[in-house]
Amino acid sequence: MALETRIFENDAWSREAMNRDVTDPDCYYLVAFPPDAPTQIDAYAGLQAPRGATEGDIQTIAVTEEARGHGLGRTLVQTLLIEARKRGAREVFLEVRADNPGAQRVYRRLGFEELGVRRGYYQPDNVDALVMRVRLTAPEMAPAVPSEPERPEATE
Repeated sequence: MALETRIFENDAWSREAMNRDVTDPDCYYLVAFPPDAPTQIDAYAGLQAPRGATEGDIQTIAVTEEARGHGLGRTLVQTLLIEARKRGAREVFLEVRADNPGAQRVYRRLGFEELGVRRGYYQPDNVDALVMRVRLTAPEMAPAVPSEPERPEATE
């Protein structure tokens, strides 16, 4: 929860909401940590994709500022997309803050396209959310969603 509240200062999930999602069998969560510091969390990401459903939703992704810029976020998203595909999803949705161009760039490079805007979605900051989707069955997704995720660059 410390990483959640540090990264999402004003709109962090509650402990109850996080616990509910992490223990939900329809959800799949990843946690990344440095090999030399297994108690330090660098990032986490969560997917909701019930088995057999045709849609999934990336619920959250958080990467510490220190771990950004090395491909970790991309690798987490790729891994979530691989899991969504295994569960039967043909498309995955997400919302991203309109004021987060770095995350938007990562998603676009992975094949996500913008579908619309949810005005004032992130409260209390009143920041819009861009709704994005990637189709996992599209031929152009082959390079973006490998059968195995890419390994992020090592951080020193």
